Amino acid sequence: MGQEFKFSRMWILPWEQQSQNEGPNPSGRFFQNKTMKLENAKGVKDLPPEEKIIKNEVIEKIKRIFELYGFLPLETTILERYETLAAKFGAGESSDALKEVFKLKDQGERNLALRFDLTVPMSRYIAMNPNIKMPFKRYEVGPVFRDGPIKLGRTREFWQMDIDTSGCASMLADAEILAMVDAVFKELDLDIVVKVNNRKLLNGILEQIGIKEKKEVIISIDKLDKIGKEGISAEIKTKGYNQKQIDQIFQFIKQDMTIQELKKLISNREGLEGIQELEDLFSYLKEMGITTVLFDISLARGLAYYTSTVFEAFIKKGTIKSSLAGGGRYDDMVGNYIGEDKKIPATGISFGLIPIIETIKEKRGKITKKSPSKVYIIPINKINASLKIIQELRNNNINSDMDIMQRSISKNLDYANSLGIPYVIFVGEDEVKQNKYKLRDMISGKEEELTISQLIKRLE
Repeated sequence: MGQEFKFSRMWILPWEQQSQNEGPNPSGRFFQNKTMKLENAKGVKDLPPEEKIIKNEVIEKIKRIFELYGFLPLETTILERYETLAAKFGAGESSDALKEVFKLKDQGERNLALRFDLTVPMSRYIAMNPNIKMPFKRYEVGPVFRDGPIKLGRTREFWQMDIDTSGCASMLADAEILAMVDAVFKELDLDIVVKVNNRKLLNGILEQIGIKEKKEVIISIDKLDKIGKEGISAEIKTKGYNQKQIDQIFQFIKQDMTIQELKKLISNREGLEGIQELEDLFSYLKEMGITTVLFDISLARGLAYYTSTVFEAFIKKGTIKSSLAGGGRYDDMVGNYIGEDKKIPATGISFGLIPIIETIKEKRGKITKKSPSKVYIIPINKINASLKIIQELRNNNINSDMDIMQRSISKNLDYANSLGIPYVIFVGEDEVKQNKYKLRDMISGKEEELTISQLIKRLE
Protein backbone atom coordinates (compact mmCIF):
# COMPACT_ATOMS: atom_id res chain seq x y z
CA MET A 1 0.00 0.00 0.00
CA GLY A 2 1.22 3.51 -0.80
CA GLN A 3 1.43 6.19 1.85
CA GLU A 4 0.15 9.71 1.22
CA PHE A 5 2.25 12.77 2.01
CA LYS A 6 1.08 16.39 1.76
CA PHE A 7 3.55 19.01 0.58
CA SER A 8 2.65 22.43 2.03
CA ARG A 9 5.17 24.44 -0.01
CA MET A 10 7.56 23.92 -2.90
CA TRP A 11 9.85 26.22 -4.88
CA ILE A 12 8.63 27.08 -8.38
CA LEU A 13 11.12 28.23 -10.98
CA PRO A 14 10.16 31.33 -13.03
CA TRP A 15 9.66 29.41 -16.27
CA GLU A 16 7.47 26.89 -14.48
CA GLN A 17 4.89 29.40 -13.23
CA GLN A 18 1.32 28.20 -13.60
CA SER A 19 -1.78 28.01 -11.49
CA GLN A 20 -1.11 26.30 -8.19
CA ASN A 21 -4.32 24.35 -8.66
CA GLU A 22 -3.14 22.67 -11.87
CA GLY A 23 -1.39 19.73 -10.18
CA PRO A 24 1.89 18.41 -11.55
CA ASN A 25 3.69 20.51 -14.15
CA PRO A 26 5.40 18.97 -17.21
CA SER A 27 8.60 18.31 -15.26
CA GLY A 28 6.71 16.22 -12.73
CA ARG A 29 6.85 18.60 -9.75
CA PHE A 30 3.89 18.92 -7.41
CA PHE A 31 2.66 22.26 -6.13
CA GLN A 32 1.20 23.64 -2.96
CA ASN A 33 -1.56 21.66 -1.23
CA LYS A 34 -1.33 18.74 -3.65
CA THR A 35 -1.14 15.14 -2.44
CA MET A 36 1.46 12.70 -3.76
CA LYS A 37 1.02 8.98 -3.22
CA LEU A 38 4.33 7.27 -2.47
CA GLU A 39 4.64 3.63 -3.47
CA ASN A 40 7.19 1.24 -4.95
CA ALA A 41 7.33 0.45 -8.62
CA LYS A 42 5.46 -2.77 -9.42
CA GLY A 43 7.46 -5.90 -8.73
CA VAL A 44 10.15 -4.33 -6.53
CA LYS A 45 10.43 -3.99 -2.77
CA ASP A 46 12.51 -2.32 -0.08
CA LEU A 47 14.35 -4.56 2.37
CA PRO A 48 13.86 -3.61 6.03
CA PRO A 49 16.86 -4.10 8.36
CA GLU A 50 15.74 -7.52 9.60
CA GLU A 51 15.64 -8.87 6.03
CA LYS A 52 18.80 -7.06 4.95
CA ILE A 53 20.62 -8.70 7.89
CA ILE A 54 19.62 -12.13 6.54
CA LYS A 55 20.64 -11.09 3.02
CA ASN A 56 24.08 -9.93 4.19
CA GLU A 57 24.51 -13.16 6.15
CA VAL A 58 23.60 -15.25 3.08
CA ILE A 59 25.93 -13.26 0.80
CA GLU A 60 28.88 -13.56 3.19
CA LYS A 61 28.39 -17.31 3.64
CA ILE A 62 28.09 -17.94 -0.10
CA LYS A 63 31.07 -15.70 -0.94
CA ARG A 64 33.17 -17.66 1.55
CA ILE A 65 32.34 -20.91 -0.27
CA PHE A 66 33.03 -19.30 -3.67
CA GLU A 67 36.50 -18.27 -2.55
CA LEU A 68 37.05 -21.64 -0.86
CA TYR A 69 36.69 -23.14 -4.36
CA GLY A 70 39.13 -20.66 -5.92
CA PHE A 71 36.71 -18.27 -7.67
CA LEU A 72 37.77 -14.63 -8.24
CA PRO A 73 35.54 -11.56 -7.64
CA LEU A 74 34.35 -9.51 -10.65
CA GLU A 75 32.03 -6.50 -11.02
CA THR A 76 30.34 -5.74 -14.36
CA THR A 77 27.99 -2.91 -15.34
CA ILE A 78 24.24 -2.89 -14.67
CA LEU A 79 23.59 -0.87 -17.83
CA GLU A 80 24.35 -2.65 -21.11
CA ARG A 81 23.94 -1.84 -24.78
CA TYR A 82 20.70 -3.44 -25.91
CA GLU A 83 22.34 -5.23 -28.83
CA THR A 84 24.70 -6.98 -26.39
CA LEU A 85 21.76 -8.56 -24.55
CA ALA A 86 19.65 -9.15 -27.68
CA ALA A 87 22.36 -10.96 -29.65
CA LYS A 88 21.24 -14.40 -30.83
CA PHE A 89 24.03 -15.92 -28.75
CA GLY A 90 22.91 -13.88 -25.73
CA ALA A 91 19.31 -14.26 -24.62
CA GLY A 92 18.18 -15.07 -28.14
CA GLU A 93 15.09 -13.64 -29.83
CA SER A 94 12.92 -16.65 -28.94
CA SER A 95 13.87 -16.57 -25.26
CA ASP A 96 11.43 -15.43 -22.59
CA ALA A 97 14.31 -13.51 -20.99
CA LEU A 98 14.61 -11.11 -23.94
CA LYS A 99 10.88 -10.36 -23.77
CA GLU A 100 11.43 -9.37 -20.12
CA VAL A 101 14.34 -6.95 -20.70
CA PHE A 102 13.89 -3.40 -19.39
CA LYS A 103 14.76 -1.17 -22.37
CA LEU A 104 15.70 2.52 -22.33
CA LYS A 105 17.55 5.18 -24.34
CA ASP A 106 20.23 7.62 -23.27
CA GLN A 107 20.34 11.29 -24.31
CA GLY A 108 22.29 10.28 -27.42
CA GLU A 109 19.34 8.07 -28.48
CA ARG A 110 21.43 4.92 -28.02
CA ASN A 111 19.46 1.76 -27.21
CA LEU A 112 20.34 0.52 -23.73
CA ALA A 113 18.94 -2.07 -21.34
CA LEU A 114 19.26 -3.23 -17.75
CA ARG A 115 21.06 -6.57 -17.52
CA PHE A 116 18.75 -9.58 -17.05
CA ASP A 117 21.49 -11.82 -15.68
CA LEU A 118 25.22 -11.75 -14.86
CA THR A 119 26.30 -14.31 -17.48
CA VAL A 120 26.00 -12.18 -20.61
CA PRO A 121 27.94 -9.24 -19.06
CA MET A 122 30.69 -11.64 -17.95
CA SER A 123 30.93 -13.05 -21.48
CA ARG A 124 31.16 -9.53 -22.86
CA TYR A 125 33.88 -8.74 -20.29
CA ILE A 126 36.00 -11.74 -21.34
CA ALA A 127 35.56 -10.84 -25.02
CA MET A 128 36.80 -7.30 -24.25
CA ASN A 129 39.79 -8.61 -22.25
CA PRO A 130 41.38 -11.28 -24.48
CA ASN A 131 44.53 -11.65 -22.34
CA ILE A 132 42.72 -13.21 -19.36
CA LYS A 133 44.41 -16.40 -18.20
CA MET A 134 42.29 -19.54 -18.57
CA PRO A 135 40.51 -21.12 -16.89
CA PHE A 136 38.91 -17.89 -15.68
CA LYS A 137 36.93 -18.74 -12.55
CA ARG A 138 34.91 -15.75 -11.40
CA TYR A 139 32.07 -14.89 -9.07
CA GLU A 140 29.87 -11.80 -9.06
CA VAL A 141 27.15 -10.46 -6.77
CA GLY A 142 24.68 -7.81 -7.90
CA PRO A 143 21.18 -6.82 -9.01
CA VAL A 144 19.54 -7.93 -12.27
CA PHE A 145 16.20 -6.89 -13.79
CA ARG A 146 13.38 -8.74 -15.57
CA ASP A 147 10.03 -7.28 -16.54
CA GLY A 148 8.27 -10.59 -16.00
CA PRO A 149 5.42 -12.08 -13.95
CA ILE A 150 5.51 -11.60 -10.18
CA LYS A 151 5.00 -14.43 -7.67
CA LEU A 152 6.25 -15.54 -4.27
CA GLY A 153 10.03 -15.67 -4.44
CA ARG A 154 10.24 -13.71 -7.72
CA THR A 155 10.41 -9.94 -8.22
CA ARG A 156 11.44 -7.70 -11.12
CA GLU A 157 14.58 -6.39 -9.46
CA PHE A 158 16.53 -9.12 -7.74
CA TRP A 159 20.06 -10.00 -6.78
CA GLN A 160 22.02 -12.90 -8.16
CA MET A 161 25.26 -14.50 -7.08
CA ASP A 162 27.03 -16.16 -9.99
CA ILE A 163 30.02 -18.40 -10.43
CA ASP A 164 31.37 -19.31 -13.85
CA THR A 165 34.36 -21.18 -15.20
CA SER A 166 35.49 -20.17 -18.69
CA GLY A 167 38.08 -21.92 -20.84
CA CYS A 168 37.49 -25.53 -19.70
CA ALA A 169 35.49 -27.98 -21.86
CA SER A 170 35.76 -30.90 -19.41
CA MET A 171 32.83 -31.97 -17.23
CA LEU A 172 35.30 -31.54 -14.35
CA ALA A 173 34.37 -27.83 -14.38
CA ASP A 174 30.64 -28.64 -14.15
CA ALA A 175 31.26 -31.19 -11.39
CA GLU A 176 33.25 -28.65 -9.36
CA ILE A 177 30.41 -26.13 -9.66
CA LEU A 178 27.80 -28.68 -8.54
CA ALA A 179 30.01 -29.73 -5.61
CA MET A 180 30.22 -26.06 -4.65
CA VAL A 181 26.41 -25.75 -4.89
CA ASP A 182 26.12 -28.67 -2.48
CA ALA A 183 28.57 -26.93 -0.10
CA VAL A 184 26.68 -23.61 -0.29
CA PHE A 185 23.32 -25.09 0.72
CA LYS A 186 24.91 -27.15 3.48
CA GLU A 187 26.41 -23.89 4.80
CA LEU A 188 22.93 -22.30 4.64
CA ASP A 189 21.39 -25.39 6.31
CA LEU A 190 18.89 -25.90 3.47
CA ASP A 191 17.92 -29.37 2.22
CA ILE A 192 17.93 -29.18 -1.58
CA VAL A 193 17.94 -31.30 -4.71
CA VAL A 194 19.82 -30.30 -7.88
CA LYS A 195 18.23 -31.42 -11.14
CA VAL A 196 20.58 -31.93 -14.10
CA ASN A 197 20.05 -32.49 -17.81
CA ASN A 198 21.97 -31.95 -21.06
CA ARG A 199 20.88 -29.79 -24.01
CA LYS A 200 22.81 -32.01 -26.44
CA LEU A 201 20.66 -34.90 -25.28
CA LEU A 202 17.49 -32.86 -25.82
CA ASN A 203 18.70 -31.71 -29.24
CA GLY A 204 19.43 -35.31 -30.17
CA ILE A 205 15.94 -36.45 -29.10
CA LEU A 206 14.25 -33.69 -31.13
CA GLU A 207 16.42 -34.32 -34.19
CA GLN A 208 15.62 -38.02 -34.00
CA ILE A 209 11.91 -37.13 -34.01
CA GLY A 210 12.36 -34.78 -36.99
CA ILE A 211 11.98 -31.41 -35.23
CA LYS A 212 14.16 -28.73 -36.81
CA GLU A 213 13.51 -25.64 -34.64
CA LYS A 214 14.97 -27.25 -31.53
CA LYS A 215 15.51 -24.13 -29.38
CA GLU A 216 11.87 -23.05 -29.60
CA VAL A 217 10.61 -26.52 -28.61
CA ILE A 218 13.20 -26.82 -25.80
CA ILE A 219 11.96 -23.51 -24.35
CA SER A 220 8.44 -25.01 -24.36
CA ILE A 221 9.64 -28.24 -22.70
CA ASP A 222 11.20 -26.14 -19.93
CA LYS A 223 7.67 -25.05 -18.90
CA LEU A 224 6.53 -28.60 -18.04
CA ASP A 225 6.26 -27.85 -14.29
CA LYS A 226 4.40 -24.59 -14.99
CA ILE A 227 1.85 -25.46 -17.71
CA GLY A 228 1.90 -29.27 -17.74
CA LYS A 229 1.86 -31.73 -20.63
CA GLU A 230 -1.32 -30.34 -22.18
CA GLY A 231 -0.02 -26.77 -22.10
CA ILE A 232 3.26 -27.79 -23.72
CA SER A 233 1.43 -29.83 -26.39
CA ALA A 234 -0.72 -26.82 -27.28
CA GLU A 235 2.33 -24.54 -27.42
CA ILE A 236 4.32 -26.93 -29.65
CA LYS A 237 1.33 -27.27 -32.00
CA THR A 238 1.38 -23.50 -32.56
CA LYS A 239 4.96 -23.92 -33.81
CA GLY A 240 3.66 -26.14 -36.63
CA TYR A 241 4.32 -29.66 -35.30
CA ASN A 242 1.79 -32.50 -35.43
CA GLN A 243 0.35 -34.68 -32.67
CA LYS A 244 2.48 -37.69 -33.66
CA GLN A 245 5.68 -35.69 -33.13
CA ILE A 246 4.37 -34.34 -29.82
CA ASP A 247 3.53 -37.88 -28.65
CA GLN A 248 7.07 -38.97 -29.59
CA ILE A 249 8.54 -36.13 -27.51
CA PHE A 250 6.68 -37.38 -24.45
CA GLN A 251 7.95 -40.91 -24.98
CA PHE A 252 11.34 -39.47 -24.01
CA ILE A 253 10.34 -36.57 -21.75
CA LYS A 254 8.70 -38.39 -18.87
CA GLN A 255 9.15 -38.75 -15.16
CA ASP A 256 11.72 -41.25 -13.87
CA MET A 257 13.41 -41.63 -17.27
CA THR A 258 16.98 -42.81 -16.64
CA ILE A 259 20.21 -42.23 -18.52
CA GLN A 260 20.55 -45.99 -19.03
CA GLU A 261 17.07 -46.22 -20.60
CA LEU A 262 17.82 -43.29 -22.90
CA LYS A 263 21.05 -44.93 -24.00
CA LYS A 264 18.95 -47.72 -25.54
CA LEU A 265 16.57 -45.29 -27.26
CA ILE A 266 18.99 -42.68 -28.65
CA SER A 267 20.74 -43.28 -31.97
CA ASN A 268 21.53 -39.65 -32.77
CA ARG A 269 25.21 -38.61 -32.50
CA GLU A 270 24.60 -35.37 -30.57
CA GLY A 271 22.22 -37.15 -28.21
CA LEU A 272 24.79 -39.85 -27.45
CA GLU A 273 27.41 -37.15 -26.85
CA GLY A 274 25.07 -35.60 -24.27
CA ILE A 275 24.64 -38.97 -22.56
CA GLN A 276 28.43 -39.46 -22.40
CA GLU A 277 28.84 -36.02 -20.80
CA LEU A 278 26.18 -36.86 -18.20
CA GLU A 279 27.91 -40.15 -17.39
CA ASP A 280 31.25 -38.33 -16.97
CA LEU A 281 29.62 -35.70 -14.77
CA PHE A 282 27.95 -38.20 -12.44
CA SER A 283 31.14 -40.26 -12.17
CA TYR A 284 33.05 -37.16 -10.96
CA LEU A 285 30.27 -36.26 -8.53
CA LYS A 286 30.36 -39.79 -7.13
CA GLU A 287 34.10 -39.47 -6.48
CA MET A 288 33.44 -36.25 -4.53
CA GLY A 289 30.63 -37.83 -2.50
CA ILE A 290 27.92 -35.50 -3.87
CA THR A 291 24.47 -37.10 -3.52
CA THR A 292 22.14 -34.09 -3.97
CA VAL A 293 22.36 -34.11 -7.81
CA LEU A 294 19.74 -36.06 -9.81
CA PHE A 295 19.10 -36.54 -13.54
CA ASP A 296 15.83 -35.02 -14.87
CA ILE A 297 15.11 -35.34 -18.60
CA SER A 298 12.41 -32.61 -18.47
CA LEU A 299 14.81 -29.92 -17.27
CA ALA A 300 15.66 -27.61 -20.19
CA ARG A 301 16.13 -24.01 -18.88
CA GLY A 302 14.61 -21.27 -21.00
CA LEU A 303 17.69 -19.34 -22.12
CA ALA A 304 18.78 -19.98 -25.69
CA TYR A 305 22.53 -19.85 -25.02
CA TYR A 306 22.90 -23.20 -23.19
CA THR A 307 24.79 -25.83 -25.20
CA SER A 308 25.30 -28.82 -22.90
CA THR A 309 24.66 -29.47 -19.18
CA VAL A 310 21.88 -27.52 -17.46
CA PHE A 311 21.06 -27.59 -13.75
CA GLU A 312 18.63 -26.14 -11.20
CA ALA A 313 18.47 -26.40 -7.39
CA PHE A 314 15.16 -26.63 -5.52
CA ILE A 315 14.25 -26.81 -1.85
CA LYS A 316 12.87 -30.27 -1.01
CA LYS A 317 10.13 -29.05 1.34
CA GLY A 318 8.53 -25.62 1.44
CA THR A 319 6.18 -23.23 -0.31
CA ILE A 320 8.92 -21.68 -2.51
CA LYS A 321 8.60 -23.43 -5.87
CA SER A 322 11.08 -21.21 -7.75
CA SER A 323 14.56 -22.61 -8.24
CA LEU A 324 17.10 -21.39 -5.68
CA ALA A 325 19.93 -21.64 -8.21
CA GLY A 326 20.18 -22.42 -11.89
CA GLY A 327 22.69 -22.51 -14.73
CA GLY A 328 24.51 -24.66 -17.21
CA ARG A 329 27.14 -24.84 -19.93
CA TYR A 330 27.27 -22.22 -22.69
CA ASP A 331 30.25 -23.07 -24.89
CA ASP A 332 29.45 -20.66 -27.75
CA MET A 333 28.53 -17.34 -26.14
CA VAL A 334 31.95 -15.95 -25.15
CA GLY A 335 33.54 -16.94 -28.45
CA ASN A 336 30.68 -15.43 -30.43
CA TYR A 337 31.19 -12.07 -28.71
CA ILE A 338 34.89 -12.24 -29.64
CA GLY A 339 34.18 -13.33 -33.23
CA GLU A 340 36.76 -14.88 -35.55
CA ASP A 341 35.20 -18.32 -34.94
CA LYS A 342 36.95 -18.49 -31.57
CA LYS A 343 35.49 -21.02 -29.13
CA ILE A 344 35.80 -20.48 -25.38
CA PRO A 345 33.87 -23.12 -23.41
CA ALA A 346 32.14 -21.92 -20.24
CA THR A 347 29.86 -23.20 -17.50
CA GLY A 348 28.29 -21.61 -14.45
CA ILE A 349 25.39 -21.23 -12.06
CA SER A 350 23.45 -18.34 -10.55
CA PHE A 351 22.01 -18.21 -7.02
CA GLY A 352 18.71 -16.36 -6.61
CA LEU A 353 19.02 -14.43 -3.36
CA ILE A 354 15.32 -13.57 -3.04
CA PRO A 355 14.03 -17.18 -3.15
CA ILE A 356 16.92 -18.26 -0.88
CA ILE A 357 16.04 -15.54 1.65
CA GLU A 358 12.32 -16.37 1.47
CA THR A 359 13.15 -20.05 2.07
CA ILE A 360 15.33 -19.19 5.09
CA LYS A 361 12.62 -16.91 6.51
CA GLU A 362 10.04 -19.67 6.09
CA LYS A 363 12.30 -22.16 7.84
CA ARG A 364 13.22 -19.85 10.73
CA GLY A 365 9.72 -18.55 11.33
CA LYS A 366 9.36 -15.21 13.09
CA ILE A 367 12.37 -12.92 12.61
CA THR A 368 13.52 -11.40 15.91
CA LYS A 369 16.96 -10.10 14.94
CA LYS A 370 16.57 -6.57 13.58
CA SER A 371 20.01 -5.21 14.40
CA PRO A 372 23.55 -6.49 13.80
CA SER A 373 24.52 -5.24 17.29
CA LYS A 374 25.44 -7.86 19.84
CA VAL A 375 25.25 -5.53 22.82
CA TYR A 376 23.46 -2.29 23.75
CA ILE A 377 24.90 0.08 26.35
CA ILE A 378 22.54 2.00 28.65
CA PRO A 379 24.30 5.00 30.28
CA ILE A 380 22.87 6.00 33.66
CA ASN A 381 24.17 9.59 33.85
CA LYS A 382 27.57 8.30 32.71
CA ILE A 383 27.90 9.26 29.03
CA ASN A 384 31.71 9.70 28.99
CA ALA A 385 32.38 6.34 30.65
CA SER A 386 29.90 4.69 28.26
CA LEU A 387 31.67 6.18 25.24
CA LYS A 388 35.01 4.74 26.43
CA ILE A 389 33.47 1.29 26.96
CA ILE A 390 31.73 1.18 23.59
CA GLN A 391 34.94 2.11 21.80
CA GLU A 392 36.76 -0.70 23.64
CA LEU A 393 34.13 -3.15 22.47
CA ARG A 394 34.21 -1.89 18.88
CA ASN A 395 38.01 -1.97 18.85
CA ASN A 396 37.67 -5.68 19.67
CA ASN A 397 35.25 -6.25 16.74
CA ILE A 398 32.14 -6.56 18.90
CA ASN A 399 29.12 -4.96 17.18
CA SER A 400 27.86 -2.46 19.74
CA ASP A 401 25.24 0.27 20.07
CA MET A 402 24.32 2.67 22.90
CA ASP A 403 21.57 5.05 23.95
CA ILE A 404 22.14 8.54 22.49
CA MET A 405 18.64 9.80 23.38
CA GLN A 406 19.10 9.84 27.20
CA ARG A 407 15.95 7.79 27.74
CA SER A 408 14.85 5.93 30.86
CA ILE A 409 16.14 2.44 31.61
CA SER A 410 12.77 0.84 30.84
CA LYS A 411 12.49 2.60 27.46
CA ASN A 412 16.03 1.57 26.59
CA LEU A 413 15.33 -2.05 27.48
CA ASP A 414 12.19 -1.95 25.28
CA TYR A 415 14.26 -0.49 22.45
CA ALA A 416 16.99 -3.16 22.71
CA ASN A 417 14.38 -5.89 22.93
CA SER A 418 12.47 -4.59 19.89
CA LEU A 419 15.67 -4.87 17.81
CA GLY A 420 16.50 -8.35 19.10
CA ILE A 421 19.84 -7.23 20.59
CA PRO A 422 20.90 -10.16 22.80
CA TYR A 423 22.82 -8.30 25.55
CA VAL A 424 22.58 -5.03 27.46
CA ILE A 425 25.30 -3.33 29.58
CA PHE A 426 24.35 -0.87 32.33
CA VAL A 427 26.87 1.92 33.03
CA GLY A 428 26.05 3.82 36.23
CA GLU A 429 27.97 5.52 39.05
CA ASP A 430 28.45 2.31 41.09
CA GLU A 431 29.62 0.36 38.04
CA VAL A 432 32.21 3.02 37.15
CA LYS A 433 33.55 3.15 40.76
CA GLN A 434 33.91 -0.65 40.96
CA ASN A 435 35.10 -0.96 37.33
CA LYS A 436 32.52 -3.75 36.94
CA TYR A 437 29.55 -3.47 34.65
CA LYS A 438 26.24 -5.30 34.74
CA LEU A 439 25.67 -7.46 31.63
CA ARG A 440 22.11 -8.67 31.11
CA ASP A 441 21.20 -11.59 28.81
CA MET A 442 17.99 -10.31 27.17
CA ILE A 443 16.69 -13.81 26.49
CA SER A 444 17.25 -15.49 29.87
CA GLY A 445 17.27 -12.33 32.02
CA LYS A 446 20.45 -13.53 33.74
CA GLU A 447 22.82 -10.76 34.91
CA GLU A 448 26.59 -10.80 35.57
CA GLU A 449 29.00 -8.13 36.86
CA LEU A 450 32.16 -8.07 34.72
CA THR A 451 35.23 -5.92 34.10
CA ILE A 452 35.75 -4.51 30.60
CA SER A 453 38.26 -7.26 29.71
CA GLN A 454 35.80 -9.89 31.01
CA LEU A 455 32.98 -8.27 28.99
CA ILE A 456 35.09 -8.48 25.85
CA LYS A 457 35.85 -12.18 26.45
CA ARG A 458 32.24 -12.92 27.24
CA LEU A 459 30.86 -11.15 24.17
CA GLU A 460 33.47 -12.57 21.80
